[in-house]
Amino acid sequence: MDAASFLKRLIVSANPSGRARLTRQARKAIELCQALMSDRGEVSGAVHARAALAACDELSEAGMALFFDLLVAEFSPDPRQVLRAADGYRAQPTQENLLEVQRVVAPPRQELFHRLNMAPGGSATLVAIRRGVLKGLKSHPEWRVIDADLVQLFRSWFNPGFLKLERIDWRTPAIILEQLIHYEAVHEIASWTDLRRRLEADRRCFAFFHPALPEQPIIFIEVALTKGISAAVQPLLDLDSPVTDPEAADTAMFYSITSCQEGLRGIPFGNLLIKRVAQELGQEFPRIRQFATLSPVPGFGAWLTSVKDQLASTVAGRAVSESLKWLEDDQWFKRKPSARLQADLMSLCAYYLLWVKQGPEPADSVARFHLGNGAQLERINWLADISQQGLQRCAGIMVNYLYRLGDVEDNHESYVREHRVVASRQLTKLARDCPLFADQVNATTTRATPAAKN
Repeated sequence: MDAASFLKRLIVSANPSGRARLTRQARKAIELCQALMSDRGEVSGAVHARAALAACDELSEAGMALFFDLLVAEFSPDPRQVLRAADGYRAQPTQENLLEVQRVVAPPRQELFHRLNMAPGGSATLVAIRRGVLKGLKSHPEWRVIDADLVQLFRSWFNPGFLKLERIDWRTPAIILEQLIHYEAVHEIASWTDLRRRLEADRRCFAFFHPALPEQPIIFIEVALTKGISAAVQPLLDLDSPVTDPEAADTAMFYSITSCQEGLRGIPFGNLLIKRVAQELGQEFPRIRQFATLSPVPGFGAWLTSVKDQLASTVAGRAVSESLKWLEDDQWFKRKPSARLQADLMSLCAYYLLWVKQGPEPADSVARFHLGNGAQLERINWLADISQQGLQRCAGIMVNYLYRLGDVEDNHESYVREHRVVASRQLTKLARDCPLFADQVNATTTRATPAAKN
């Protein structure tokens, strides 16, 4: 919780009249929702939906929190009905009794959200509601039921059949271009000049749009058309770089992908976007045969800090620990880093990507995304991003994930079924050079090694 939010809550808690006003506002919104649920007419239902949405839009953050509490308390299944239906099905497991169980366990919230969506702007408000739920979920775990209901509905409402792929260029309306500048989360767009360079002839930008959110991109991807797989991001972002002939390109480099709607987090748009863009580019430029990313390793820096003591506890690790002291200087990358530091960081990063887990999956969020899409871990690039952010989060290292279109489905299935990390032989060897690798193998002798490909 930030300081401003804490201060607001403190003021409200110390001011009974303020708390009472927020409660009245939240209760008014809930009563309008209840009226909407009791209404059977289409026209009057739309009227009540608009009124309920307007009441929700007027709630402050603290008022919305009270509204969420009431949604949990008053729009959840009736436990007594659930128990009776379950007992009935246990006694007689008929189709009719099963249908009754399914009816009573369905949260009334889902029907409420369906009805709210009848009003103009309903989808946008519900996406904003989920954004608020996600923001407060850590301190209000009871809101998970609201989140689950919205995710289930969004997976249906925002399915691929409703998404429209559009190319973004300099002729795109300014209201959309402004959102690209605002939302870009991987490599900041510093100016309109910066954006224009990213939309030149040797670049492509595509976005998914949905009819329910007009002029609001759901997710967008930036692509550089190059010769060969890029090993550094700064040349791709250089405003003064010459515009090359896209017809001469043989590789499409996906160097940034950004989700724009926090309320749609967890809805799988990215994998579909990459595949659709690859198809579009393949049709436009038949010479392009390689589709790869130049991706950050956002969790590497924090993990590196967390294993310093572990490294220092072994003979081989102590030498690596000494080498890593270079990183204590903010300008270390300008001081001609030693070959030893490069070798150590590269092997540590490979080990992190292949062997460090969050549950059964890789700890790194970007790795989970691309591997889950069917990509292969292809190459680690030294000093590929020397921006302040790149140096802080991953010691300047970036990764190429390779999308071999003929292997994507097999890789995806292997990852989903077995959480198998498909990696090049070069990267697998780098991981084995890490001093932590022997400890990992000794501790998990039954674990299957990551697959290696040429």
